[in-house]
This record gives sequence, C-alpha cells and structure tokens, in this order.
Amino acid sequence: MTAGLARDGKEKIDPARLKAIVVGSLGNLVEYYDFYVYAAFSLYFAQLFFPGSDPVAQMLSSAGIFALGFFMRPVGGWLFGKIGDTYGRRKALMLSVLLMCFGSLTIACAPTYQTIGVGAPILLLVARLVQGLSLGGEYGSSATYLSEMATSGRRGFYSSFLYVTLIGGQLTALAVLLVLQNIFLTPEQLRAWGWRIPFFIGAGLALFALVMRRDLQETEAFEAAHAKNKHGGGLQVIKKFPREVLTVIGLTMGGTLAFYVYTIYMQKFLKLSVGLSDVQTTWVSAGSLVFAMALQPIYGALSDVIGRRPLLLTFGVLGTLGTVPLLTAIQHARGPWEAFGLIAVGWCILSAYTSINAVVKAELFPAAVRATGVGLPYALAVSMFGGTAEYIALWFKGQGNESGFYYYASAVIFCSLLVYFLMPDTRKTSQIDRDLVVSS
Repeated sequence: MTAGLARDGKEKIDPARLKAIVVGSLGNLVEYYDFYVYAAFSLYFAQLFFPGSDPVAQMLSSAGIFALGFFMRPVGGWLFGKIGDTYGRRKALMLSVLLMCFGSLTIACAPTYQTIGVGAPILLLVARLVQGLSLGGEYGSSATYLSEMATSGRRGFYSSFLYVTLIGGQLTALAVLLVLQNIFLTPEQLRAWGWRIPFFIGAGLALFALVMRRDLQETEAFEAAHAKNKHGGGLQVIKKFPREVLTVIGLTMGGTLAFYVYTIYMQKFLKLSVGLSDVQTTWVSAGSLVFAMALQPIYGALSDVIGRRPLLLTFGVLGTLGTVPLLTAIQHARGPWEAFGLIAVGWCILSAYTSINAVVKAELFPAAVRATGVGLPYALAVSMFGGTAEYIALWFKGQGNESGFYYYASAVIFCSLLVYFLMPDTRKTSQIDRDLVVSS
C-alpha cells in the first residue's frame, strides 16, 4: 500500500490508507470517551463515593482517583509498546480497547459508599487503574499507527486526527451529559443513579471499537521492521535512545499540563471559581472542545508546510507569557460567553502543541521501537504533569492561593520551551521517512 503522485505533483489519497486512518481514529475516540466520562460526571457521583459536606473536598478526592489512574499509564505505555513493537500495532490497539471496556463496566456497576463503605472508593480506584493501563497503551499505539499510515507530505495533517478524536472523546462525554441534563433526567436523578448510564454506554462503544479494529491492516513500517527484528520495543528503548526519550518527556510536560487545564480542570474551574451553573459549565466546555477540534487539522496541515518546530516554539513562548493573565481573566469572566472567548484564545495557543505532538514523537524513533518510544516517555510525562494538574489546581484553591497554580503551569511550559529550542525539526529528520527509504 504505497502512495503515488497525481499529475499536479500532489500525493494521491489512497482509499485503503484513508480508511485505516479513519477506523484507527474512531477507535481512539471511543477509548478517550470511556476514560474522560469519569471527569465529566464526577460532579454528580463524587458525594456517593466520598461523603462530606465540602464540595471542594469531594472534587479533590475524585480528582485524586483521576490522577492515580494516570500513574498506570507508564506501565501501559511500556506493556502495549512492547506488544505493538513485537506483535503489531493492530493487536495492541485491540487489547487496549478491551481493557477499557472492562474498566467502564466496573464503574457502571460499582456500589456506593453507603452500600459497602470504604470498598466503594477502592473499587473505583481499581477500575481507574485498569483504564489508566489501557489508555497508557492507546496513545503510543494510536500515534504510531496514524503516523506510519500517513504519507510523508500529509503526515502532520493526518496524525492531527489523534487529538481530534481524543478531544472528540471528551466532547462525546459532555454531549451525553448535556442530553441527560436537559432532556431525560433531573439533577436529583443524575446524582442518584443517572451518572451510571454513560459508563454503560462507554462499555458498549468499546466493544464496537474492538470489532472495528479487528479488520485493521498492519503498517508497512512495522512489517518491514518485524521481518528484520522479531523482538522490538521494551525498556531497551530507554537504553538505546536516551536523548529521544528525554526529548519526548521534555516536549510533553508543558503541553500535557496545559491540555488538562483547558479540558479536565476547566469544567471544575468554571463551576467553582467562575461561578457558572452546571448547565452553563457543560455548554462552555462543549463549545470550547468543538472549537479545539476544528483547529487540530489546520495546525497539522500547517506543520507539513513550515515544519513542526515553529509551531512548538509558538506554543512555548505564548504559553509561558500568556498562561497567568489568561487564566486570571477566565477566573474573572462575567458570564459564559466571555469565558468561552477566553478559553478559545487558550486553545489557539495550545493547538500549536496538541495538533503535532504525536507525529513529532513518532518521527524521533525507528520502527522497531517506535510504539514504546512514543508511548512510555509520553505516559511518564502525562502522569507527572497532566494527570496531576487538576489535583494540584484544587490543592492551590483549597489553600486560598488559586493563582499560584497559574504560575506553576507557566513555569512547566517554560521548561518545555527550552526543549523546543534545542530539538531538531522532525519533519526534516523523520525516522519514518528513513525507515521507508531503507525498506524500499
């Protein structure tokens, strides 16, 4: 399955290749819906698993469970990276979505604190750890698969759909919340039992994604590498590619922190700090995610023209200088429309990272270790900086120093900016292109 050129010199669109990218992307959407529906509905079920009268304390407890789920992601990045590099990207993608189904079904059926006491939050934690393991493998496998399936001249554009579907999973979770809030259930019903519905939906969608991924074709890059080396990936990637591993961690830390600020934490921020109602919070969050989805392929296509590094530098500079004033302005927003406009500005900055970070990571590693090289260090950075963002932000708020978190976020983005200055432009030094040259 190779790409040709049309008479005008542009690359032809291979229908089989395009279908594989679409199917892989849709499966990614289902995985992220299953994972993030927890955050979307935690406002309704937190008090059932973490009793108490302080809503901030309840949010802090549920955010802690959310953060702990992230600490399984490096394990998932290693495990599924090894599977993807040894047995194929398709098998890793199928197994990851199966585990996500199990985690969602467990939460959907979980008894509350009133029924089994401390066993309830423990069961919730176990389910989140399973989902964290699954998602840790999903990112590396999906990023590798989409990057390898895309043609060289459109790799930034096609790989940007990883974050289109990642954000789409969160948007789907919010859409389910909006439908339940406004059409089917009262707030009391949502808090009593309605919050279980989206987890049942997620389990069903995961089974559907499993069937979809069963027919995915393997990438040429993996097949060529597998023919030469039967045992790829694993922890050897850290030993053989330490510079690349550290680069992935460094370029990810600021971007993943900002991403979780504008997605997961923003929902709590709009309610607890800005003072919007539950419904207003959901609508503003949903609208900003739609805007963010539209930006991803635009920025991805731009990176195919001007390179990846200029976009990363744009995010690093504007994120370092703009995070404190932008979050301060959102905190003092006078209504949902002003809040939405300010969040949209944040996404214009952040999308310079989100749209291309998957392809940048994939272009750093050869095919034999690519799934592990992308997934493991990325998961480490996400666990340390992304998964803890909401918890740290709520901790600062609980201490009466909410703006302290703004400066923390700005400092982390600055650290990534230093990496962007030092790293090469991977569009020009792509290991994926080198693999294709060697295999041909």
